[in-house]
Amino acid sequence: MISTRTPLRVTLGGGGTDLESYYRHGGGFIFAMALDKYIHVTAHRPAFNTDVILHGPEPEQETAANAVRHELVRAALMSRGINDRFEMASIGDIAGGTGLGSSSCFLVGLLAALHGMNGEHPSPAALAEEACTLEIEVLNKGIGKQDQYMAAHGGLTTLDIAPDGAVTVGRVDLDPETEAAFIDHTHIYYTGLRRDAAVILGAQDQAMRADAGAARERATQSLGAIKDLGYRIKDAWTTGDMEAWGRMLHEHWLNKKVLSAAISWPHIDALYDHVRANLGVTGGKVIGAGGGGFLMLFTPGPGEALEAYMASQDMPRLRYGIDRAGARVLGCAG
Repeated sequence: MISTRTPLRVTLGGGGTDLESYYRHGGGFIFAMALDKYIHVTAHRPAFNTDVILHGPEPEQETAANAVRHELVRAALMSRGINDRFEMASIGDIAGGTGLGSSSCFLVGLLAALHGMNGEHPSPAALAEEACTLEIEVLNKGIGKQDQYMAAHGGLTTLDIAPDGAVTVGRVDLDPETEAAFIDHTHIYYTGLRRDAAVILGAQDQAMRADAGAARERATQSLGAIKDLGYRIKDAWTTGDMEAWGRMLHEHWLNKKVLSAAISWPHIDALYDHVRANLGVTGGKVIGAGGGGFLMLFTPGPGEALEAYMASQDMPRLRYGIDRAGARVLGCAG
């Protein structure tokens, strides 16, 4: 039996430029943070039961891997040549569909477990690329490459994505006081809504794949601005310029909303306008592709009034830190 722990992530800048339809034209850039909130996977090969058994939000028991309905599990098992005699359980610290990269996080953790069963220890980059291949090429999901790389690497991390898809990973190290200040003033709140990132990203991907047209032009301009913001946001964090981070977070949100009407909704727009006007928030955005999940808000002040107001809106605050290890094999027995 083997167990893995893999971190969820929050994109700080550059979100959306990791889709192939964008980065093939000039490269992408992501600045993101792995959270100390995890997807946990435990797996083993039973001695006698030859079925494939999945415990978790969508339990299954099938006679063979190719009959498994859970497409990520099916693809991972078949890619590793496992067709039967497999049992797995998974739990998450936070529900899926909330903008934190949970699907790719789960897949990276599952692949780490499958490798660990054979005594293999692939590098984080190899693990991330294996997950990218399964999700993007085998399963044809219209998603990018950041979630897999952040799950595998962890940390406060940059991803430079070349037009050919090659990813260069960089680590951003802050002094402890600066890091603590950013985390303390960058609040994350749960909206209670969930969505499918692939559906939200589909409009952006479709627009970028078009030969021409107004939608293509809007997406190109918006993502170009978001990519530039990614570099500037990384510099603000590196230099400890929290005032600039707040302003650029707002700028990022305005550019992101151009990509799809499904990224936000009237209630959140009204709430965001209220906290900016009355509760000291200088910038914010819906985390991930949009349409639900978590709302990130930056306030340079103490934040107690903001937290109380968000609680009154049934949006609790998520307390978090940075995970620095990425996907880890925690134990192996039997």
